[in-house]
Amino acid sequence: MSRWCVIRVVLGVFSVILVATPASSQVVATRDVDYRAEVDFENGKDRLDIHMPEGAEMAPVIVFFHGGALRAGSKGRDGALLSERFLPAGMGIVSANYRLSPGVMHPAHMEDAAAAFAWVVKNIKRYGGDPENVYVAGHSAGAYLAALLALDPRYLAKHDIELASIRGTIPISPFLYVEETAADRPKDVWGENPADWLQASVTPYITAGKGPMLLIYADGDDEWRRDQNDRFGEAMRAAGNRARVVEVPNRTHTSIMSAMNADDDQIGGLVRRFLGRR
Repeated sequence: MSRWCVIRVVLGVFSVILVATPASSQVVATRDVDYRAEVDFENGKDRLDIHMPEGAEMAPVIVFFHGGALRAGSKGRDGALLSERFLPAGMGIVSANYRLSPGVMHPAHMEDAAAAFAWVVKNIKRYGGDPENVYVAGHSAGAYLAALLALDPRYLAKHDIELASIRGTIPISPFLYVEETAADRPKDVWGENPADWLQASVTPYITAGKGPMLLIYADGDDEWRRDQNDRFGEAMRAAGNRARVVEVPNRTHTSIMSAMNADDDQIGGLVRRFLGRR
């Protein structure tokens, strides 16, 4: 039998869903909210889902971006996994789509990530979230978007939002150094110019005064990815920032997300401690 009992109420272009968990608690899921009302992207790439505990008031919120090499993926699966893991602890989850290559190139993915985060800061209070307690996270390519969003102020500045509006950042198995990664990736993501790769990387923006980060990767991640995370953590700390890097055992690049609700999961505890919620 399904673990979820779902009641859907359609309101205009998005739907509100009451989800009853096995413990009889309820969460409210508001799906397909248009976070870029000024445009209309195909396949709902300008839409996000909001998962909140029923009756939430000023709950901390995690804005999450899915993985898929900036070429694939969508908000649905990860949003459901994260909701099951974190809503019982009183946290809200916002899972956002963004445009994908080859339809667009950098910085379009980042522009969408910034627009989604800005929408949440400006609107989440109406859904029971705390606009001053919003975190950003992601897996793989989505974790890269989260990390760069927290480092390069230009993207949020277009929405009159400062980096300090990001309470903390949780990249899960990201790539980070685009000047290294782009050489082996399709050139319709960041182009062919190494100078452009560097500007799309975290490298120029590792400076003092950045917000706290919790970087998590799997022991089964590729060595180059684990190395990038470790080097990035060291560079952030050397610049005077708070950055913790944790390797999770018995996981692969895929199962670090898909097994998030397994009995031996460690991500839940790591994230709750990072948010200060024991």
